[in-house]
Amino acid sequence: MTGWIIIIIAVLLLVWAVSIYNNLVRLRNQFKNAFAQIEVQLKRRYDLIPNLVETAKTYMKHEADTLEAVIQARNQALAALPQAKQDLTNNQAMQQLGGAEGALGSALGRLNVVMEAYPDLKANQNMMQVSEELTSTENRVAFARQAFNDAVMSYNTYKQSFPPVVFAGFFGHRDDASLLEFADSNEIQAAPKVSF
Repeated sequence: MTGWIIIIIAVLLLVWAVSIYNNLVRLRNQFKNAFAQIEVQLKRRYDLIPNLVETAKTYMKHEADTLEAVIQARNQALAALPQAKQDLTNNQAMQQLGGAEGALGSALGRLNVVMEAYPDLKANQNMMQVSEELTSTENRVAFARQAFNDAVMSYNTYKQSFPPVVFAGFFGHRDDASLLEFADSNEIQAAPKVSF
């Protein structure tokens, strides 16, 4: 009888440990998928920016510095994305991506202010279309970032809870996932304003 009780307890402990492992894997995959959604939207954003700048160049020859700042900020953000994707638990890489995205948002904001001074540009159909696409993408980035941060929070909360905290390191889940926060978080809460 004692042997059966020991076997039943061992099986229950094994099932319990497997359940913890499976939940850790599921939650990690959820936040990795959420980051992949951010990546899709950021790449879409990066692809739209050269179109926006090219359309604006013909009208805004005197605003070359503003256009160059947008392109430079876009390139820095584009370079920071793969490093953040490589290790989602690397807080420094996530902060660099957030800072680069904040700088890009700020540069785009300056571009929008400058565009106000060019009525012909605001009325240009190509500019209107690209601006609308960019605004839509900004909203998608915000939603994707929120979904990612929610998934990271769920993963970290489960991993840090008892009893998973006892097993997480043993199962290969040593580091917490890092949230993606943009440097100018207060400014980017509002959608970019493009008026024509």
